[in-house]
Amino acid sequence: MAGGGPAGASLVARTMDVLGAFGDRHRRLALTELARRAGLPPPTALRIVRQLIACGALTRAADGTYAVGRRMWDIGLLAPIETDLKDVAAPFLHDLYAATRATVHIAVRDDDRALYLDVLAGSVSVPVVSRAGSLLPLYTTGVGKVLLADAPWDVVHRVLASLTRITPYTITSPGLLQRQLESCRHDGYATTSEEMTLGACSVAVPVRAERRVVAAIGVVVPSFDRDSRRLTSGLQVAAQGISRELARRQAYG
Repeated sequence: MAGGGPAGASLVARTMDVLGAFGDRHRRLALTELARRAGLPPPTALRIVRQLIACGALTRAADGTYAVGRRMWDIGLLAPIETDLKDVAAPFLHDLYAATRATVHIAVRDDDRALYLDVLAGSVSVPVVSRAGSLLPLYTTGVGKVLLADAPWDVVHRVLASLTRITPYTITSPGLLQRQLESCRHDGYATTSEEMTLGACSVAVPVRAERRVVAAIGVVVPSFDRDSRRLTSGLQVAAQGISRELARRQAYG
């Protein structure tokens, strides 16, 4: 390709910087903020944004702000971890939702954050910030703690070194979080109590494949007054079902 090599790689890197400027808390960005978050001069950012709009990767609202376009979601769905794990988990998550009427979700670890692959919103009035595609801190969510408990030590160390308070109940003590992670490894589940969002508690368990934790599934409820053990048991049954189906699919290719 003419003009390839370093120049082409640089264009790809700048384009990824523009797309990477968006996040769970930055779903719509004005050009100046987008350029700042991408670390690019506004004219450069604008040129890339126009090309991304032309191919459907970004959209422009009437107020002049930009958002991720549908084409990026369509492409993301082709990722194996997205398609295989999400498809396998779907019937088990629906069964959990039917039994609890609570918000049910599945997440995987994306470096030091939890990436939510699927979320079924419950009918119980509980504030929930997770959506499919959301990236949330590992230490503030039930699924995140499950994933962090199985993460490599360098990831755990990085998370422990940067515990930021999100609500008055967020765990910001490295020692306390380490003890919770040890309990998760021993007991097979993790909980949160208003640590990500006020009025929302969660319980989560690991999903394993070949003895590795490949995901976590969780339920969000207003409190654990009566249902903690029942919710945990239901999640563990669902996780075992997902693990068996993953193993079956792998065995039969």
